[in-house]
Amino acid sequence: MSQDVYNIVIGGAGTVAGWVLKTLWESVRELERDLHTNYVSKVDYRADIVEMKDILKQIFAKLDHKADKP
Repeated sequence: MSQDVYNIVIGGAGTVAGWVLKTLWESVRELERDLHTNYVSKVDYRADIVEMKDILKQIFAKLDHKADKP
């Protein structure tokens, strides 16, 4: 009888440990995939911001010019 209880406890602990390890393994794999995602480089980002600022300056200049018309 005590051997059956021991086997059940060890089996349950093994099942829980296996589930935890599987979950951790999947989480690590997902993090590795996220790390390989391509991000915008700082140089490209700054160039895009400069371009956007230039476009906004042109828009504001046109708006100011239209507002000055009688």
